Amino acid sequence: MSDLNDPRVLFAAERTLLAWSRTSLALMAFGFVIERFGIFLRILTTTAPRQHEVSVWIGLIFIVFGGVLCLLSTIQHRRVLRSLRPVEIPEGYWVNLPVAMNVTLMLLSLILSGYLLYSAFGR
Repeated sequence: MSDLNDPRVLFAAERTLLAWSRTSLALMAFGFVIERFGIFLRILTTTAPRQHEVSVWIGLIFIVFGGVLCLLSTIQHRRVLRSLRPVEIPEGYWVNLPVAMNVTLMLLSLILSGYLLYSAFGR
């Protein structure tokens, strides 16, 4: 429990959550690029379709890891929020907005993973 009675504690926790969100987005974007690079390799060389499969799985691992990181950082942020006193949260401040954004990012990572799996192996 915090003894500072200062709203800057909340804002510091929120900045930390947003930093984890940016890291998650970067991992997801990197995974998407890796997955799409496999398609590029398949177009260039018709002799190695196995390389495309490997890049799909590596890209999916990065995307899912980004989604899991969103979930874990949200859980950690909620724990910090529970430790704050009411005086540390400004009146009328929406403390759940960054949490909703992170949960949405996690769901989007699952949707993107499903789409990439379907486009790579579903046809």
